[in-house]
Amino acid sequence: MKAKSNYTVPFRRRREGKTNYSKRLGLVKSGIPRMCVRKSNRYIVVQLIEFHPQGDKILVHTSSKQLERFGWKADKNLPSAYLTGMLLGAKAKKAKIQEAILDIGFNTPVHGSRVFATLKGALDNGLKVRFEESALPGEERISGKHIEEFAKSLNEEQFNKKFSEYLKKKIDVRELTKLFNAVKEKIAKEGEKE
Repeated sequence: MKAKSNYTVPFRRRREGKTNYSKRLGLVKSGIPRMCVRKSNRYIVVQLIEFHPQGDKILVHTSSKQLERFGWKADKNLPSAYLTGMLLGAKAKKAKIQEAILDIGFNTPVHGSRVFATLKGALDNGLKVRFEESALPGEERISGKHIEEFAKSLNEEQFNKKFSEYLKKKIDVRELTKLFNAVKEKIAKEGEKE
């Protein structure tokens, strides 16, 4: 008689390292839409997702690429993350979604990181999400003041080398906070439209 094997093959997404099912189950049990924050090589993608037995339903989707229509071309820095969260909050208002629960997936929860900057943007635009205050980045970092100050401290050669991608997109990094505030204002107005 053959011995029985106790080994079971894990789900494909678990094997590929794409889904932590025990963490996901805890989020799904809440019954609140999940605010999923993901980072690709170039963009920050944020979605409000609702669980359904047949498959999850995306209620609201936005990415940092969509900020271009507001005049923001800097792809994946901390201010971009904040503005992407703000845009998600504006879209959530239009979809009549008031509450969510944060799902950061396999991102490491580093306080003050882009994930929490995205959360702060959504919070500032009216979305209710439970969070720990110390996790959110400070206002100066969110507005890009740290990038601006660093750019001003460099000589012309270093500046051209470090910020070549910004220069190609015709972004004046030394005036980044002005651009940030202008875009933030446009997104806030977007959320007020019904």
